Amino acid sequence: MAAAVAACAAILWLSRTFNFYFDEWTFILPSDAGWTVYLQPHNEHPAMALRVIYAVLLATVGMRSYLPYMAVLLVLHATSVVLLFELVRRRAGDVIAIAAALLLLVLGAGWENLLWAFQIGFVGSVAFGLGALLVMGATTPRMWLAALLLFGSLLFSGIGLFFLIAAAVWLGLTPGRRRELAWLAPVAIVLIAWYLAYGRSGATGSLTGNLQALPLYVLWGLSASVGGLIGQSVYGPAVLVLALIAIAFTWRRHQPDAFAIGIAIALIAFYAVIGISRAQIGYQQSGAGRYVYEGATLWLLLLADAARRLPWRGTWRPALIACLFLACFSSSVLLYSWALAKTAQMAREAADLQALAAERRDPCLNPDGAVDSLVLPQISSPAAYYRAIDRYGDPEAGLPAIRNADFDRAGTNLVKPGCVRPAESL
Repeated sequence: MAAAVAACAAILWLSRTFNFYFDEWTFILPSDAGWTVYLQPHNEHPAMALRVIYAVLLATVGMRSYLPYMAVLLVLHATSVVLLFELVRRRAGDVIAIAAALLLLVLGAGWENLLWAFQIGFVGSVAFGLGALLVMGATTPRMWLAALLLFGSLLFSGIGLFFLIAAAVWLGLTPGRRRELAWLAPVAIVLIAWYLAYGRSGATGSLTGNLQALPLYVLWGLSASVGGLIGQSVYGPAVLVLALIAIAFTWRRHQPDAFAIGIAIALIAFYAVIGISRAQIGYQQSGAGRYVYEGATLWLLLLADAARRLPWRGTWRPALIACLFLACFSSSVLLYSWALAKTAQMAREAADLQALAAERRDPCLNPDGAVDSLVLPQISSPAAYYRAIDRYGDPEAGLPAIRNADFDRAGTNLVKPGCVRPAESL
């Protein structure tokens, strides 16, 4: 717990100059959808809980500070780390549980889920999903609570589907618990009903083309997520081979239990289902940080059994501890590097937002001007942006003025081509 607090505080400090970015603006800019906007998918995902959290934060702290949004994200991340520790501890002991928790805590390859508050959706799904699995594995399982937690996981994002799959396989392969599958039925029914009513509208890509690219997409995602555990996704294929050998060796000597099989199926299903709708972007996209985080979490649960059978005594102990230290150090350096890169990106966004403020009273302002198609593609209407900051506050108010090439470029994008201002016509 102390390590989680310290690491999350460090991440919060690294993100002190961050601002609202990319997809976040779709939740901020005015919408005419009414209350049904909460049921609309975001990139194929249910996002009810994410939308509610942003609505509450916007109504209370507004846009004057990004830190409250990051704080919510990091609380959910710390919760996931603690829940993962407890799950692994029950299956493989304290030492392996500590190692698994530390690897997830500073997962640099999953940087998007640690440095972008919008990923409250994905990280919230992981936290609630891990909570559901923990409740199901308790000495006295409370399936009603597990079902509520799985439902909560799905309210954050579609990532909850894969924890639902893991739970269903776990119960289905355990003879004495098959009747408990009935507790999961309402969750599945609600998910199907939402998809038929709203979720299908978020589907993208060609199904035929995505299926052709699916095998490579899945393999790349699996290798990137397991390689991300040591902060070296570039060596992902080699690490994937070693992980599969370790699992095969363990399962050959000891038949896997229903929990391990459920996690393995959920891990493969995760990349397969995402690939069906996203593979057209390219197979490398499955190694994006927002997907590595979930894959790495499932890998840690899956590899815990194999790690339990490692020689933790004698001279092997310091060697294995050294390997853990190197993996955590590598991940921390990678996370820090991404934080620096995002800081530079936020500086460009700050120049764009200041250009919007500077051009607000300009008679040559283009009502359809797009300030920055790369960094702020969602802000394609200056008027909508001005309504948002009038309501929630200006995120750039009071900050030092930026007058550089990014500011000039953004200003040019915002004015009508060839427009002559009244002062210039004299």
